[in-house]
Amino acid sequence: MSEEKKSNPEAQHSQERTVDKTVLIKNEEDSAKISGKDFSFRKYAWKQFKKNKPAYFSLYILAFLLVLALLAPILANERPLYMKYQGQTFFPAFSFANNYHIKNSKTGIEENIQLDLVEWKRMNLESVIWAPITWSPGKSDRYNRNYVGPNDPQRFIDRKGDTLYMPARFKHLLGTNESGEDVLAGLIHGGRVSLSIGFLSMGIASILGLFLGALAGYFGDTRLQTTRAKFWMVIIGIPLAWFYAFSFRSFTLKDAMAHSGSSFLLQLIISILVFSLVIFIFSKLGKLFSKGKKLGQFVYVPVDSIISRSIEILNSIPTLILILSLASLAKEESIVYVMVIIGLTSWTGIARFTRAEFLRIRSMDYIQAAQAMGFKESRIIFRHALLNGMAPSLVSIAFGIAGAILIESSLSFLGIGVPKDLVTWGKLLSQGKDNFHAWWLIVFPGIAIFITVTAYNLIGDGLRDALDPKLKR
Repeated sequence: MSEEKKSNPEAQHSQERTVDKTVLIKNEEDSAKISGKDFSFRKYAWKQFKKNKPAYFSLYILAFLLVLALLAPILANERPLYMKYQGQTFFPAFSFANNYHIKNSKTGIEENIQLDLVEWKRMNLESVIWAPITWSPGKSDRYNRNYVGPNDPQRFIDRKGDTLYMPARFKHLLGTNESGEDVLAGLIHGGRVSLSIGFLSMGIASILGLFLGALAGYFGDTRLQTTRAKFWMVIIGIPLAWFYAFSFRSFTLKDAMAHSGSSFLLQLIISILVFSLVIFIFSKLGKLFSKGKKLGQFVYVPVDSIISRSIEILNSIPTLILILSLASLAKEESIVYVMVIIGLTSWTGIARFTRAEFLRIRSMDYIQAAQAMGFKESRIIFRHALLNGMAPSLVSIAFGIAGAILIESSLSFLGIGVPKDLVTWGKLLSQGKDNFHAWWLIVFPGIAIFITVTAYNLIGDGLRDALDPKLKR
């Protein structure tokens, strides 16, 4: 065979070309499979995530908690979902009215029912459909006050005024607190607060972390150039922007903070827009002054150093102390303040992950191709690089939601930042800290916090493993 190849070099080259062509076709088919419908990294990551059984099972736990939170007004409500009274049909649990004016067709007497004060369980209803948990959070059962346990005898006063044992339909399944509020109803409605704080606060942190981390990683210290005049005009404009956006509007912000959380959030957004507008104006002024030889000279903007030093400064301050300090400035407690404060202090981890990923992908071929085609830097960052570089940040976001829930529980436990009339898991724990015999106020809220935080942490672990293509399975 070797002699034939040596004697016939053209046949040898032809055979080599055939082999090379076969390999090329195979590589093209593999490439087509990878880039086509047969393969996508999302499907691959989801397949790997499902192999992590604890993380996959945690998704079902989280979905169950979300369903409980969304259906909380239907699952735990002292008002009937449906009732028929004096021949008329009502849906008190879904009513926004505070009074029912019911006229008896036989006697002509009009009866006024005040929905927030009436004792529904003692009414003589013709037919009724109760919620699965027949108690609302924050509503006291005065006949079962002073820490009635799940297995303790519970009293019920019927419409005749007789004292009976609590019917199974109305029983406090997880006991009551000092004022007679149902613990299970508080757990279900408290889940809405904890989950909403986790999602919304980390939404704020994600926007800040992804934006600042992307700028730091993409531009670094030597990739963003501007004129000397524009650079120094922006530096001069920053304190002026802070003055007009926050110092000058401090009384407006304080009044909004004292009024409501939504008003404060609106005024905060306006201040951020004012800050951005002043910086934009000074940037345009710097462009006008850039015509001179010295002022028009280009300099590098150390974006990475500025953002990295800001992250280090914020991380050097104990987070809980910073949150307590900011929360103490609010004259009126509101859950919105808690969300904003947690979001403004939790973005550093997301920014560091995003920065590290952008340092890796900014030199890849598709980024260089986009730059060669003349795309704007903003388009390259947010439409190309960010979509491919935010995967590691998802892990940090998942862990961050768990951390936000723990922070909210800690603040509620300390009685800081959360309104007194709002039932949360941390507040239930706080009610049991001075009454250790009321074990149900410690065990059940603690289990709820433990399950939720553990589920998010397991999901974060699963995402980290699924999004790492180098991990061998």
